[in-house]
Amino acid sequence: MTERVLVTGGSQSIGRGIVQRLLDDGYAVTILDRVAPDPALAARWVAVDLMDPAATDAAVRAALEDGPITRVVHNVGHVRPNFLDETRLEDFDAVMALNVRTTIQITQALLPGMRSAGQGRIVAISSRAALGKELRTSYAASKAALHGLVKTWALELARDGITANAIGPGSIDTPLWRAVNPSQDPRTQKILESIPAGRLGTPEDIANAVAFFLDARSSFVTGQVLYVCGGLTVGSARA
Repeated sequence: MTERVLVTGGSQSIGRGIVQRLLDDGYAVTILDRVAPDPALAARWVAVDLMDPAATDAAVRAALEDGPITRVVHNVGHVRPNFLDETRLEDFDAVMALNVRTTIQITQALLPGMRSAGQGRIVAISSRAALGKELRTSYAASKAALHGLVKTWALELARDGITANAIGPGSIDTPLWRAVNPSQDPRTQKILESIPAGRLGTPEDIANAVAFFLDARSSFVTGQVLYVCGGLTVGSARA
């Protein structure tokens, strides 16, 4: 039986790379996104604005019409960058709603099917920014929250055969990254110079980590945060 995977925000950028990898690996993929995916992706698309809890609930129910989904990749998210003293509470609420609330809401909806199957995989796409980054009060808080969620769920769900892990991308070459890290900004150049691997990451780098966590053979790995960052979270000594 083909394993089914739900990917939020799977139509573009990192999400698209993840979906393509999972299709190549033989999974049946359903995308929840307000943007239509590339027709070349042989995935089911359920159009939804995940900022709307009621619409999210309806979209997940539609995705489950074909049967249980035992794997989920919580990829959707947005940033709304600003310094602390310029961060608006409405921006904070919006970032937390999309990045965190959807993760909880969608996982809750999929849990019965995972438990019935006796196995499941939950993967949350976090960020290196969870460790701290300028202009990221709301975003960093939301991504750090994902770490707490997967560690808690790892403890709660292990007996059900369900794992929960997070991936913390470093600087990945996507339109979103370039939008919030303008090339003319000295901070952007500093980031690029600080990556030990000497390059930006790619969506395929993240997709490879996702594939590992989703694999049936990864059942003994849970509650972990894997940074895919070219060594950026380790740091490097430079004379």
